Order: sequence, then structure tokens, then C-alpha cells
Amino acid sequence: MVGRRTAETVLAEIDPTVDAFRSPEALAKWVDLAPGHHESAGKRLSGRTIPGNRSLRAVLVEAGQAAGRTKATYVGAQYRHMARTKGPKRAAVIVATLVVDLWYMLTRQQADVDLGVEYFDQRDHERIARQAIKRLEGLGYQVTLNPAS
Repeated sequence: MVGRRTAETVLAEIDPTVDAFRSPEALAKWVDLAPGHHESAGKRLSGRTIPGNRSLRAVLVEAGQAAGRTKATYVGAQYRHMARTKGPKRAAVIVATLVVDLWYMLTRQQADVDLGVEYFDQRDHERIARQAIKRLEGLGYQVTLNPAS
């Protein structure tokens, strides 16, 4: 999931026991990767993040950008999924929230399980099928679907 140098930096910053953080959200807030939602009277205000642990955030965002270049991983698929709508820089910050996964891995003493590239396609199977049918019908085809056996 992350390279050796990134892992060393993360462990040096947060301590392998992660006892200082009661929850993954507390760790994300400390790194300043917690999502902001500022709304008042129906008006959406700035969602900018505040300065947290700058060195750890920089390492995690860089890891998020590197993950975006991977082809056969869930994190790479997540980056590409987000980059389509949010842009590459914001997608890297979103993927950097893998710090939450790191908290779980360190507290449970378990390795990370990759959900795979097809995770988003499997999750949104019906929506993808509807979009494909609509697109083919727009091109002038008549579509009938029969489930594969």
C-alpha cells in the first residue's frame, strides 16, 4: 500500500502503538485530513483544511498521488474515481485519508486487505448497466439484457 520510506515516516510521527489517538477520526484530525463541512443557513462555506502535522500530511498526500498511478489496486481505483469529478489534487488529499486505514491496521495488528480494482463497478453494478443501456439506445441500438449463467 505504501512504500518503505512513507511507512517509516508515518510510524516515526504517530508512534506504532497509536495510543495517543482514541479513534481514527482523531488521527485524521491531527494530520488535518478530516473532511470539513461548513454550512450556515444553507450556504456552503469554505471546506479548506487547517494546518495540522504538515510533514505527515505531505507524506500522505504524496502517497495518495503515487497510489493514483497504480493500476491494480483499490486505492488507485479510488483516486481515479475521485479525480474524474474533484480533480487530481483534491483526489490525492481524499486518498491520503488512508491514514484511517493505518490506524486500524496498527490497532488490530492486521495487514491491509485490498478490495480490488473492480470494487466500484461491483458496488454500482445496476447504475453502470443503466448508463450503458441509455448510451447504446442513444446511439440507435435496441438493448435487451439477459443475465449470464
